[in-house]
Amino acid sequence: MPLTRGSENIIKTIRRSEIIIRRIAVDQNITYEQIINSTNNGIIATDVSGKIVYINQQVEKMLGCNAEKHTGIFISELLPITGPQVMECLKTGTSKWGHHVIGEKLDMVLNITLIRQGKQLGGTVCNFQDMNQLKISPDELESSNYLNQQLKTIFKASHDGIWVCDGQGKVIDINEASEKLNGIHATDIIGKNVIDLVDGGLFDRSVTLEVLETKRQVSVIQEIKRTKKILLATGTPAFDDEGNIFLVVVNERDMTQLNAIQKQLEQSRMVTEKYKNKLAELSLLELKDQEIVAEDKKMRQVMYLALKLAHLSASDILILGESGTGKGLLAKFIHKNSNRNKKPFIQINCATLPENLLEAELFGYEKGAFTGARQEGKAGLFELAHEGTLFLDEIGDLPHSLQAKLLKYLDDHEVMRLGGLKSKKIDCTIIAATNRDLEGLVQNKRFRKDLFYRLNAFTIRIPPLRERPDDIFELVSFYMKKYGKEYRLNRRISPDTLKMLQEFTFPGNVRELKNILKKAVVMSEHETVDEMIRQSLSANAVHCIIPSFHTHQGEGLTDQIFDVEKEILQNAMACCKSTREMARYLKISQPTVVRKLKKHRLYRGLMQ
Repeated sequence: MPLTRGSENIIKTIRRSEIIIRRIAVDQNITYEQIINSTNNGIIATDVSGKIVYINQQVEKMLGCNAEKHTGIFISELLPITGPQVMECLKTGTSKWGHHVIGEKLDMVLNITLIRQGKQLGGTVCNFQDMNQLKISPDELESSNYLNQQLKTIFKASHDGIWVCDGQGKVIDINEASEKLNGIHATDIIGKNVIDLVDGGLFDRSVTLEVLETKRQVSVIQEIKRTKKILLATGTPAFDDEGNIFLVVVNERDMTQLNAIQKQLEQSRMVTEKYKNKLAELSLLELKDQEIVAEDKKMRQVMYLALKLAHLSASDILILGESGTGKGLLAKFIHKNSNRNKKPFIQINCATLPENLLEAELFGYEKGAFTGARQEGKAGLFELAHEGTLFLDEIGDLPHSLQAKLLKYLDDHEVMRLGGLKSKKIDCTIIAATNRDLEGLVQNKRFRKDLFYRLNAFTIRIPPLRERPDDIFELVSFYMKKYGKEYRLNRRISPDTLKMLQEFTFPGNVRELKNILKKAVVMSEHETVDEMIRQSLSANAVHCIIPSFHTHQGEGLTDQIFDVEKEILQNAMACCKSTREMARYLKISQPTVVRKLKKHRLYRGLMQ
């Protein structure tokens, strides 16, 4: 039976009322079950198989059934006429509206709506409307007109601006407050799409478009050019039964009084951004001057941290990184960018000298301090670095007795020469570096815990070259030009060979890459150095797990075996991406690899 125009209007009014009820429910914590049981319509929900999953109280009154008893049965068992209609909707995937159901005691209009979960069908909702309620009396019509007049009055009287747009972004209506806030007339706006209003420069961004795109409530700050006002606009979507947006209601509130605060925040942001840009420009300038390449994000973060410590004149800096990563260059970079850059930069490798000579080099000696000492004595490196920077490379190899003397200097900034009777005040920045695992050495009591924590005030970790592939391209370009100019040779490298370099693990890091490029430029007989580089990569790949055996002064057999085993594992890690690959390289089981990595505290970032 087709619906009359009056019936269609009532149904539309009910739908709009349901939307209003949902909003009220959210504000007042009313449950959806209370809302559904309070409606005049009877509601039955089924799952995708046609079984009843919900019956509201109105259906119990209409049909004289029991919700608890009939929940879980097929709808055809309760409603033999309606049931097939429901199953047809489930089968065809289409809803049905305005189906007239007539019985001995029933005279209702049935609407069957599909429940969808994404693209999948979840069930149906059967809505039963008593036909008697659809008969509109003159009193009801007058009441409806009165309600409509109330809504119009509220819409016009609102101090906040209100926009109503359809599901395509076309403006349906705006109130008088919105006209004043935006400096517009409703007659010029209604019927236009908000896209055209944004393009026309009415406001800088449209909350309606963002609501249509995200399908959720959105709040934005709008700058209105005509009135110079700042508005907080909140757009709220209204959905139809198919889950599509059919209305967007936008509420505008004047936030001009907060404009001053917003400007202050913007100025702060600009100052911060300016500082960052200035820092980045200065960093890049200094890097080019000192032959440091840092295109990779990780390496840039390292350089920013180093530059910040340099500007703050920080001391007790510990640089960690594998051999060949450029720890010495980074130490010089920190010194050059500090306020001590006019003073000496003194560097010593703690692993190259025996203990007695290293002590004399660091702290100096008075005349006659020991056999063979100079008659006039000698100033130590601490004294030479006064007001400058002392770089202690390979600090992990510093003998235990000298660790105590270094700790004493870090505490009181005084040194005493060998054979001396009076200490001397020294002011210098201390930068230490190592490729060893200091935490592991501390646990094995081969490095003082108190010295480790003293040096660990500011730690910079330089990532190995295999973790910064973006730097390889710039490094290759830089050193190819440098060596070509140095040896007056014009050499090129192909993209395929460059890709090979970017995929190589480089256990020797930047130092290894430099040597490969230098050899290729000098030894190649052709303008293209591809063949020479491929030979070098092949040779290095074969020897990548062969350790560079060396002993440390004063270490026993057990300690040396420990060091050699760790070095073998580190070299294997440089060539392998997982513990299983390491096991194949080392010809041992994978559990053994895992156990030894944990023993040496190297089990970081490797896949199984």
